[in-house]
Amino acid sequence: MNKYLKIAIEEAYNGLEVGGIPIGSALVLEGKVIGRGHNQRVQKGSAILHGEMAALENAGRLNADEYQRCTLYTTLSPCSMCSGAIILYGIHKVVIGENINFKGEEELLRSRGVILEVIQDLTCINMMSDFITKNPQLWNEDIGLY
Repeated sequence: MNKYLKIAIEEAYNGLEVGGIPIGSALVLEGKVIGRGHNQRVQKGSAILHGEMAALENAGRLNADEYQRCTLYTTLSPCSMCSGAIILYGIHKVVIGENINFKGEEELLRSRGVILEVIQDLTCINMMSDFITKNPQLWNEDIGLY
């Protein structure tokens, strides 16, 4: 398994262990993890702290050229909000753990020149599937379905 995707999975489990939605991410610049995070909408009562957003927040402020040299690893296909942040900051590559349980804005990302690599990792697939089955209302809230 890719070591950076493994970090994103660890983050997803961290979120799940404290009652959150199991989506994790890691932002990597030139082989170094500079930000990592997990979905914290439940834990922090946040409207925006998806896993990808948390990793960006934890990386802190970067120069534009640094964002453009980053790869974002995430356990689940990015939603509209997270895809917007990826585009806004010019992150050039996203490695996605799985897109079976949710296929986000992959076509939008590709249309803006973002390189996507979808792994279909069984750990990511099963973790998300189990969560959705047990928490459909919370999942629908997280992806904007009410």
